[in-house]
Amino acid sequence: MAGTVVLPETKQEAETAVLVPDAWDYKGRPALKSSSGGWTSAAMILGVEGCERLTTLGIAVNLVTYLTGTMHLGNANSANTVTNFLGTSFMLSLLGGFIADTYLGRYLTIAIFATVQAMGVTILTISTIIPTLRPPKCTPGSKSCIPATSNQLMALYIALYLTALGTGGLKSSVSGFGSDQFDDSDKKEREQMIKFFNWFFFFISIGSLAAVTVLVYIQDHLGREWGYGICACAIVVGLVVFLSGTRRYRFKKLAGSPLTQIASVFVAAWRKRRLEVPSDPSVLFIVDDEGTMSKKKQMLPHSKEFRFLDKAAIKTNSSNNRVNKWYLSTLTDVEEVKLVIRMLPTWATTIMFWTVYAQMTTFSVSQATTMDRHISPSFEIPAASLTVFFVASILLTVS
Repeated sequence: MAGTVVLPETKQEAETAVLVPDAWDYKGRPALKSSSGGWTSAAMILGVEGCERLTTLGIAVNLVTYLTGTMHLGNANSANTVTNFLGTSFMLSLLGGFIADTYLGRYLTIAIFATVQAMGVTILTISTIIPTLRPPKCTPGSKSCIPATSNQLMALYIALYLTALGTGGLKSSVSGFGSDQFDDSDKKEREQMIKFFNWFFFFISIGSLAAVTVLVYIQDHLGREWGYGICACAIVVGLVVFLSGTRRYRFKKLAGSPLTQIASVFVAAWRKRRLEVPSDPSVLFIVDDEGTMSKKKQMLPHSKEFRFLDKAAIKTNSSNNRVNKWYLSTLTDVEEVKLVIRMLPTWATTIMFWTVYAQMTTFSVSQATTMDRHISPSFEIPAASLTVFFVASILLTVS
């Protein structure tokens, strides 16, 4: 009969029929707690992140020796190329996050950018196989060494920056999509979510450890084509594992990018820069749960810092107020932007750390090539593997 709701007859059926708030399955239906999300889904997401870290660091950590030894570039140019590659990967996370939050969602963003990364690593692997895509072999330091041509460098840069694009888009959404698999309103699942982030960082470190030990050894002793080929296979395997969990994932509605909110608050404040900020914050624009204008207490308490941003929430007689966030922001939106600004000094303290960290994959590796790394006459530690001390210290403390 139309409109009839079938109620569960047993306690077991009632438990399996529990829905997850604000979550949907891959067909757009409300997600059932019993058949979606949880550790099964999270494990597949952790798998793709482990493969991503293995791939990215497997390329980056030993890239400087490839550029100097095979492409015959100078140490400074090689170091710049490596730091530009890694820096681009991190910066493109902003783009990936914006696309995921505004247009595609985290699932599609991960799937698409993992494919892009696989394409980039595949091109890099091919460039190590085809002789015309690299200069002739020579004795390092001799006058007969010919630097890579512009066409050879172009093929290399296309491969590296496709990989960086894929890494940035993938990295921006993996942790967020993993947390989506747990219901924050459920105490048990909220605790599992906290453990997920611990495991997430653990898998990153495990992927890094494998990259600086096994992959680096393969690259130095079997050839770059084998090392980069394994990287390409790893990200493809990670993508397949990720896609295999599609039926079990929980999906959330697009919430919009925080970058858009920050920009809209600044634009709205600039448009009303000539207005005076009211002494009473209760007259500023506040939206209640029903989306209508209200003067009830705002979600976040009003603060007196950065008061020029309060102008974004000043109500005027303009017709744009009710329909355009670029003219009028809620007080809660303004306060959230203030919170981001207050975090900037803390964020800035990491700049020096990452400046030092960049040396680990560039000049530290170059320096290691000049050292005697023999443990025995038949075994020599690869230069890039000395970064294992950094990765191992993280693994020892993450638990």
